This record gives sequence, structure tokens and C-alpha cells, in this order.
Amino acid sequence: VQLQASGGGSVQAGGSLRLSCAASGRLFAGLVMAWFRQAPGKEREFVAAIRWTGGSTYYADSVKGRFTISRDNAKNTMYLQMNSVKPEDTALYYCAGDFNRFIAYERSGEYDYWGQGTLVTVSS
Repeated sequence: VQLQASGGGSVQAGGSLRLSCAASGRLFAGLVMAWFRQAPGKEREFVAAIRWTGGSTYYADSVKGRFTISRDNAKNTMYLQMNSVKPEDTALYYCAGDFNRFIAYERSGEYDYWGQGTLVTVSS
């Protein structure tokens, strides 16, 4: 499985941005996909995750109510809709995937597949 993230850019605080992660290869049952982010000088942190089958979603407290994760099965693409962004959302955003349906979704080390990062910069 290969993952390709896109959609990053610069946005003012309070604005919106949508990230995409296109997956190629065979996507079969059990797939969990997620977004992580890493700000300069900080560790990579969990943002949101979604189960490809069923669509259950999970969010970090810091983005709950502002960000929405979704997927389009027909396009093999995952999205992260970012609303009401804040300067502290500035980071390199990565998409990740794994086929372990029992994955601890918030732990980056659990994921086998990673896309390249896409940079999000939020100005105040």
C-alpha cells in the first residue's frame, strides 16, 4: 500500500483547509487509516483515525469538534477537513495506514504504511 498526502498550505486562524490521502494498492478488511502531525521541535502526535470498513472515527481531544476525518471508498481516499484552525495546528501532517483491526490507533508506531508529509501553516 502506498499513501500520498496532499492539500497542505497556508491559512489564517479561523479558516479551513482540507487534506487528502490517496491510497494505492489492495485495501482489504481491517484497514485503519489515520492522520498524525509533527510540529517543529515536537514529537509526532495523533490527530484522527478512521476504520475503512464501517467508518468508525476517533479524534484527539485537541481537534475534536473542529476537524472531521472521512473516506471515499470508491476513490480510495481519506480526508481531513480542518475548520476553525489555530496557530497551534501548524505542523507537518502525515497519513498512515495499517491492516490490524485491533490497532492502538493513537500510537504512531503501530502503523506500517506512511505517506509523505504535507505542511499546514496557520497564521494568527
